[in-house]
Amino acid sequence: QDQAELILEGPHTSASQSEERKKTTKEREEGEEEGDVFQDSEPELDEEKGEDVSAESAGKVEDDGKKRHKGEAGESTKSENPPPLAPFDHRIVTPKPHQIATYYTINRDEVLGGGRFGQVHKCMENSSGLTLAAKIIKARSQKEKEVVRNEIQVMNQLNHANLIQLYAAFESRHDIILVMEYVEGGELFDRIIDENYNLTELDTVLFIRQICEGLQYMHKMYILHLDLKPENILCVSRATNKIKIIDFGLARRYKPREKLRVNFGTPEFLAPEVINYEFVSFPTDMWSLGVITYMLLSGLSPFLGDDDNETLNNILACQWNFEEEEFTDISDEAKDFITRLLVKSKSWRMSAAESLRHPWLSDRSLHYRLNQKVILTGQHI
Repeated sequence: QDQAELILEGPHTSASQSEERKKTTKEREEGEEEGDVFQDSEPELDEEKGEDVSAESAGKVEDDGKKRHKGEAGESTKSENPPPLAPFDHRIVTPKPHQIATYYTINRDEVLGGGRFGQVHKCMENSSGLTLAAKIIKARSQKEKEVVRNEIQVMNQLNHANLIQLYAAFESRHDIILVMEYVEGGELFDRIIDENYNLTELDTVLFIRQICEGLQYMHKMYILHLDLKPENILCVSRATNKIKIIDFGLARRYKPREKLRVNFGTPEFLAPEVINYEFVSFPTDMWSLGVITYMLLSGLSPFLGDDDNETLNNILACQWNFEEEEFTDISDEAKDFITRLLVKSKSWRMSAAESLRHPWLSDRSLHYRLNQKVILTGQHI
């Protein structure tokens, strides 16, 4: 099996680039590309059991290329209730060939986000005054349009409070516009790099538990996200720990009797099986969750090298550790949680359901201790 050329999202870095590159990864949103998907029809082996895990011990190699993302001060409101539902019932959306301006007013000056696809703008439904978000995706060829139709089909199947909801879609010659639930709190990524926002371990528990709940639902629906990263997780508001997973542009339906390979992604979050062009499944998303957890707790990127090649090699060698000072006060339960996700052999990683049962996410007495620590250290309002 020849390894496919990996299509990476974002600019390729080199060791000669400035120290600023190590402080933020926001730049990787530009120049992103779409990869191809390949499926071979053959029965799949049971992925829950049986691979040799002897080589999966976490590497203890020092990595000077790790990024600093961590802030110093600030606070948030903690609550264990789910985020609010979308302000509309779940819909089955079919792209309309009409002009979107007939029904919606898009604020072209207010950009909510962007990436490989184009930009997201705030918009309003003319008939109801409802505030929504319009994701404008450049799609000229039939192949590009099929990719967006896949995103619509995936979103039509997903009805969960932690997953962004689709309201309408419009197709023209040069683009497809997805009209979605509006979420105002910004990317989780921004909380990691915000120097005025101190992300406590308890904050991270609340964030990760919601991501797990969204993933558990997706996986029950046999859908893989395949592009989980802090930029694709939105905060419902600046004041709370409520989140919604977004961007299903690379999501795929998992068919047990078909082998699915993908060759796209953002280097820091890629699972080893993606780099090796091996079969992907539910555990592929769980690896990315492990990377996100590591980043939220420390502000560091566990596999980041001086360039993409070094990053990919660190992932393949499963080289990461808790030796940085940022992990000094992190609980053993948190470290165990990460250790059970960043496992090279995908069949040995925790599932979303197992993650939700792990003590770090489920032990109330631990959460009480973490909250007391927040109060004692003066990080509480």
